[in-house]
Parts: sequence; C-alpha cells; structure tokens
Amino acid sequence: MQNAAPTLRLEGVAKSFGPVAALRSGTLVVQPGTIHALVGENGAGKSTLVKIVGGVHRRDAGVVELDGEPVDFSGPAEAKAAGVAVIHQEPASFPDLTVAENIYLGREPLGRFRRIDRRAMRAGTRQLFRDLGVDLDPDRPAEGLSIADQQIVEIAKAISLDARLLVMDEPTAALSAVEVRRLFAVARGLRDAGHAVVFISHRLDEVAELCDTVTVMRDGEHVSTDPVADVTAGDLVRRMVGRAVADLYPKVSSTPGEVVLRVEGLQSTGTFHDVSFDVRAGEIVGLAGLVGAGRSEIARAVFGVDRYDAGRVVVGGRALRPGDPTAAIAAGLALVPEDRRLEGLVTESSVARNVSAVSRRRLARLGILLPDAEARLARDWSGRLAVKAGALDAVATTMSGGNQQKVVLAKWLATGPKVLIVDEPTRGIDVGTKAEVHRLLSTLAAEGLAVLMISSELPEVLGMADRVLVVREGRIAAELSRAEATPEVVMRAATPGASAGQEGAA
Repeated sequence: MQNAAPTLRLEGVAKSFGPVAALRSGTLVVQPGTIHALVGENGAGKSTLVKIVGGVHRRDAGVVELDGEPVDFSGPAEAKAAGVAVIHQEPASFPDLTVAENIYLGREPLGRFRRIDRRAMRAGTRQLFRDLGVDLDPDRPAEGLSIADQQIVEIAKAISLDARLLVMDEPTAALSAVEVRRLFAVARGLRDAGHAVVFISHRLDEVAELCDTVTVMRDGEHVSTDPVADVTAGDLVRRMVGRAVADLYPKVSSTPGEVVLRVEGLQSTGTFHDVSFDVRAGEIVGLAGLVGAGRSEIARAVFGVDRYDAGRVVVGGRALRPGDPTAAIAAGLALVPEDRRLEGLVTESSVARNVSAVSRRRLARLGILLPDAEARLARDWSGRLAVKAGALDAVATTMSGGNQQKVVLAKWLATGPKVLIVDEPTRGIDVGTKAEVHRLLSTLAAEGLAVLMISSELPEVLGMADRVLVVREGRIAAELSRAEATPEVVMRAATPGASAGQEGAA
C-alpha cells in the first residue's frame, strides 16, 4: 500500500462560476486503505471540489488523477464507471423499488429468456450487506428507510460497482448515535478492504475518532494536510477560520426573570407523556436526549404545529389554543425548525421575502405589502445577524447553510418574540458560524428573551444551557442545573434502562 499510487490526487484545481472563484487551489491526496477527512467552513470550496471529483463540474485548471492516471470526467456516470462514488447526506432512493432493486437498478442480473433473475439479485444484495457487516432485508421497499439505511444502500451499490474511492459528504448530520457507530464500523471495514474514503464533516470529534489524515480548506484553497494524530481540534479551527475561535460557547451571564413559557402535563398518545416544564425570561433551557426521544415533537406541539391530547401551554400567563401556530405567534412564540430547508425557508425566494415572511401583515397597508418596509426590515435583521448575501434579492438556495440558518433566525426575531424555540440551531454549519449563532443566542437571552434549545450535540447543550431537561422515551427524565449537567449524568438520564442518578420533576 505504501508504494501504491494515490487513489486520488488533486493539485492546484480551480473552478469559477462567472466572476465568483469557488475553488482557487484545491489540493487533495488520498491514499488507498485510508479514511481522509476534508474540513473547512461553508464556502471553503469543499463541495465544489467534491463535485469535480464526482463529475458534476469540470475543472478550469489543475490536475486530477485517479490511481495515477489523469481524468477529466464529463459527467457523474463517467465518474461512477471509473470507480468514484459520492454518498450524500440524504441519498435519493427510488421509494417504489426494493432495496435490492435500488442497488442493481439498470444492471439487473438476467436468467433464462433474459428475464431478471431476482433470486441472484437478492443473493448478491445479502452478500454485499454481509461484507459491510449490516443486516438489511433485500426485499424491503426503499420507502420508509431511515437516512442511515439509505446511506448503507448507496454504499452497497458503490461496492457492487467496484468503487475504489468513496466520498461521504456530511453523512452523520441526520443520524442518531447508534447509526453513527454503525456507519463508522462500515467506513473502517471499507478502509481495511483497501478502499479510499473521503469523509467530510463539521464535527471535529468525529474526524479525530474515525480518520487517519485531515486536509483543511479555506477560501477555496488548500491550507494543510496532516495525520489526525498530529493536530488538535484547536489547530483545525484556527486553520479553518483563519483565526482562533476563543470561545465556541460564549455564555453571557444573566439573571432569569419571570416565567414566560409554562408547559403543563402535555401529552400526545404514543409520542410524549406528562411533559411539564417552564422557561424564564433571560435563560436558555436545553432539551437533551437521544434521537427519537420526542424532543422535536414536544417543541412542535408547544408551538401548535402538532396537536396534543392533554395538558396546556401558557405564554405570559395566557393559555394557548392547541394546534394553532397563528395564536402561538401572536402570543410571542417563535420556532426555528430542525429542517431549515424544508420548513424554515422558501428556498427559491429572496432573502428579503424570507425575512419578512411572518411579518408581512404588520408591514402591509390596506392589505398591500410595502416593498420599502419589507426591504428595511430585511436589511435591519440581515445586518444584525451578519448574513452574508450579495443583495437582499439573492435567492436563499444559493446561500451557505450557515447563512440560511441566519435568515431563518432573522425571520423569527423580526416578529419580536418573547420565547424563541430553536431546534438543532447549528446542524450542518461550520465552526465559525456556530460560534456566531451561539453568541447571538447568548446575547438574546441576556437581553431578556426566553430560549428553548433542542440539540443532539451534547457539548452544545452543556456549553449554552442554564438548565438542561433530559427527554427519555417521551418523558422528562431529569432536570439539571448548569452545574449538575455533566456528559455522564445527561447520558445516564437519556438512556433507557440506565439509572438517571439525578432525576427531578421538571
């Protein structure tokens, strides 16, 4: 392996879109039998580099080699045929086909009379899953598969196509801890079998745990490549952002005021049970727990997106009508949803239209939206949140994930809420923007806003929350002060069958 040519070598690769240089000097050398991390802030050029490797874009300059041979793919099909597979964060399966049919689509094994040999297809699929060390039913319809299982199906398809290079683009962003462990086991198996794996992630703890080598990009250029064992998370952060991020969790001290949000005995059959808690002005309350514990469902019910069977939600001393988001907004609630693209933004609309989306009735005169008022509102809040967009008429879908999240935050903060509910506030955004979002939430709380924050990243919960509510199987299993909330105590409370150690009534 040591003397073999790199599976992938990029040197000085450049790509521009009109006047915008997305990639100035992309350099990446990936050896066979290794897992190579590619990290950098949103806008660093990682996605453009991957699209060149995967045949989506053609480079303007530079060298791309696969197994020592120059390549210049004219499309994704050519890249796949050459042994390159890109596993996206949310793969697109054909829901009406089975798992086996998805894997062998377009190249089904044929038997007598040139009819599809479904037995051979199922047997081949089972063998692929055995090789990957996972247990999936080849005959299961793809519809309803979890994102984690869809990724495994895509990896199996890539192996069946003799892929030598697998690129995993933010594969863990939507996975539970158990699913991440399984994916890591699969990635290590691929490495041990001699495949080259490129692993793109904003989670530096995952890079440290899984990867052998790490390449940092910034502003479309290669910054450094090192063995993972030789660099710290702090080193990587400084290289990614061009400066030291002094405090990823900047906590502004504040004294909590009166109770603004009170949830009493909330219940939704089969989802959550007897949920009670409160949030005070000027504090951040973290909602922690395993994926699937019911955290997001509780938040959606509080906001009125989903109905509940019993209990009540009280804002500022007034009970809200169940299942009525309009009433919730009028009372001063705001919800930044987990999926910003599907539920938080109209991606084909402009920044101005997205920021003003919930405030339009207030901006209208005689039922007519005033463009100047809309522009002022969007300019004000985009400026406050340092949204990086060429203009207020820039389309949201062209922006980085971090800037999209800022636009969603701006939309809700423009309503002047009393309570801000944020679900996974920094999922899929780079470390520099994470620090900005954390600073914003901390500042807002210090100014008197009540914040309910849901996060699957335990360091984020522990770093930002004044109190932590741990949800386990649809119930509040523990309420912990900032001092009491350690990783061990939170995970004990969150894990079914474990002793919470410090349980309390919420």
